[in-house]
Amino acid sequence: MAEHAPQAEALAATCIARLRPLATRIYALRRRIATGFVVVLAAALFAHVMLGANGMIVYKQKRDEYEALKKQIERVQVENDRFTQQIQGLKSDQKSIEKEAREQLGYAKPGEFVYVATPAAKPAPPPANRSTKK
Repeated sequence: MAEHAPQAEALAATCIARLRPLATRIYALRRRIATGFVVVLAAALFAHVMLGANGMIVYKQKRDEYEALKKQIERVQVENDRFTQQIQGLKSDQKSIEKEAREQLGYAKPGEFVYVATPAAKPAPPPANRSTKK
């Protein structure tokens, strides 16, 4: 092994001589390289924040969905309150019971007449055009 040492040293010296200008150039451009790396990293982070699984676009969609569900809950709550009042009225108020019986069941007091509108007849479809080209 000792006999190959001078050849190895010569090979190492030629490699160093070839790589030294490249290393010097990289060392001189170290600030630009670091700045470029930081810019690429910032762009990747921005893309992840905006477009990622929990990004701003998904956040906006979820917020809009939340607002729509909140409005739907308010509408259902108003409807629920109306039904609750109607139930309480039917449990306690005789006039409410009478009104529902008249409307839904068609009841009438003695001497009253109940008029029921018949559904409108559907108009006949227009006659088909029998002049077809053969």
